[in-house]
Amino acid sequence: MKSALIPAVLATALLAAACKPGANAPASGAASAEAKPVATVNGKAISANLFETYAKGVSGKEPAALTEEQRGQILDNLVRAELIASQAEKDGIAGKPETAAMLELSRLNILQQEMMQKVLADKTPTEQELRAEYETQIGALSKQEYHARHILVATEDFAKSLIGKLDKGEKFETLARRESIDSSKENGGDLGWFTPDRMVPPFAAAVVALKKGEYTKTPVQTQYGWHVIRLDDTRDLQPPPYDSVKERLVQIVQAKKFKAYADELMKTAKIEKTP
Repeated sequence: MKSALIPAVLATALLAAACKPGANAPASGAASAEAKPVATVNGKAISANLFETYAKGVSGKEPAALTEEQRGQILDNLVRAELIASQAEKDGIAGKPETAAMLELSRLNILQQEMMQKVLADKTPTEQELRAEYETQIGALSKQEYHARHILVATEDFAKSLIGKLDKGEKFETLARRESIDSSKENGGDLGWFTPDRMVPPFAAAVVALKKGEYTKTPVQTQYGWHVIRLDDTRDLQPPPYDSVKERLVQIVQAKKFKAYADELMKTAKIEKTP
């Protein structure tokens, strides 16, 4: 088994089990056997449900499919985690505003994920919905890709001086290798093929305005510095085949359906925001 620490990805699963009302409370009647804890730590019970949730998260298997040694190691990790958490509570860590906020955010995330599963259980996207979403996504894509180079420097005046050198016939690639502060300098400023949405707006706008072989006659400022940009080529962008993105489309359609559900809750809720 791996680390003795509970992986962060599983912390929310453990919190979910802990948040269930009466998770550690003894059950009555026939259910008492099922509620029998797998261990107690300084009098605090670790429920079978918590153990099973953690074991599946760690191993990806049902506890029954694990060896006795593996289950023992997992339980030891859980006991260790309970000891540390109990000590943290004694030391007042759980009461710190930042810690309390993170715990609350974890609770909200868990409940939202569970609610999403419930809401979407009978809302599997149809082929028609997926095809419609595919067309929507394709329509939003850029129709062209651009191949460009740039020289990035720290000041506008220096960028202007480089444009002057280009005007006099110096090679763009040579200036890029010598003067650029960007990692692309090793390739003569070559940025490869990209769509405008992958670049910051001022840079993208400058590239789109250029014709093949042209470079910017005035420096382009972004948060990274000052750019001199040359457009080397353009080509039509080929959209991905429907089948290659179908799984992603399912996620997008489901996300939109859940958002619509949440929007309806927002409409009927009484919400007061403090300025």
